[in-house]
Amino acid sequence: MSDIRIVLCRPSHPGNIGAAARAMKTMGLSDLRLVAPQRFPAPEDAWMATHAADVLAAARTHATLTEAIADCAAAFALSARPREWSPQVLDARAAAARAVALDAPVAFVFGSESAGLSNDELFACQFLVHIPAAPGSSSLNLAQAVQVVSYELLMAQGTAVPPMRSEKLATVDDIEGLYGHLEQAATANDFMAPGSKLRERWRRLFSRVPALEREEVNILRGLLKSLLKK
Repeated sequence: MSDIRIVLCRPSHPGNIGAAARAMKTMGLSDLRLVAPQRFPAPEDAWMATHAADVLAAARTHATLTEAIADCAAAFALSARPREWSPQVLDARAAAARAVALDAPVAFVFGSESAGLSNDELFACQFLVHIPAAPGSSSLNLAQAVQVVSYELLMAQGTAVPPMRSEKLATVDDIEGLYGHLEQAATANDFMAPGSKLRERWRRLFSRVPALEREEVNILRGLLKSLLKK
């Protein structure tokens, strides 16, 4: 992720710069570049950069986009507006995969809040990237767009959801013990009439659970034991 930089062109609101830094930090990105920001640094960027003060402090400013991406192997321009003539068009997910596969310095370039990227800025990049959205709602807030792209870049690295804590699974004997306990409780409370299909039904019910944990079975049996005492 150290090869990937986020470039904000002419950002007008310092709060968006801080929010973008926070979005980057949560996804493992740290290289923030600002092209001709209207106000930076400013109190608002620090307010919005919760826990990402280091990303904000390390941000570098440039006079032009050309200067900000000069050492990159590729630049990906973000735009919600279709252009009659543009570089190759990718969605955010495909762009993230392409960027990671290059294994070289790359930049994702975002335009100003009000006007987006100019044509000159767009054609300074090799790819045009869209973030798919519902019809009529295609424009995202600047920091939100940075968050979406940062997330796709993290996932393109092969990041997976951390596995849940592994618990000991219930054995067949554990589950049969639960069934017996259920029958005992249902009989003691006159809930299960002779010839009832309850045995088959609770077996079918628990068969829909992919894998019962032993602790879960023990909780249910503890409840049944408490009810039987009464």
